[in-house]
Amino acid sequence: MKLHRGFTLIELMTAILVLSLLALMSYRGLGAVLDAREHVKQETDKWRRVAAFFTRFERDVELAAPRAVRTPDGLAPAWRGAPAVTAAVNLEFSRFASTEGVDTARRIGYRLNEKQEIELWLWPGLDVAPNTLPARYPVLAGVKTFELQYLNPALAWVDAWPNSPTDLQIPRAVRLRIVLASNEEIVRVFVLQS
Repeated sequence: MKLHRGFTLIELMTAILVLSLLALMSYRGLGAVLDAREHVKQETDKWRRVAAFFTRFERDVELAAPRAVRTPDGLAPAWRGAPAVTAAVNLEFSRFASTEGVDTARRIGYRLNEKQEIELWLWPGLDVAPNTLPARYPVLAGVKTFELQYLNPALAWVDAWPNSPTDLQIPRAVRLRIVLASNEEIVRVFVLQS
């Protein structure tokens, strides 16, 4: 008779241990890849939202018009910018309609609300009727700081616009600084058609 020899218990347990270690390393590697993928997706979504906000803001300020508006309190300047502590809206201005005919001439505004969102305020038209409230839309969430500065005719940056009560023009440029909740700081300068 021939003797058939098989594996010993120690050999089987060693093989199972090696396979278990390989499976554990594979699982951890797959977990790291999936975590990295989710992080990249979140970062991509965040920067896509930021880019969409800057595109919207740029389009709006490019259409800014040096037209004062009638309000229940009297005549308001075409462009009004103030720090958040002194005004309900950080920036409010008149905007003409685009050449594509997609939107209308209207008064718009931007502000940082208490939920750390930049809001877009849209009034129904250029002149503001009594008791007319703007529609408010959040356009960018996760913002800690929203600061604006304006370039005056003397080429100096100022924190508020207009410089004087008689100035009905719009500034030469606007500098926008935002700090995201994740502490990234972004500064952009937009030249205005004045």
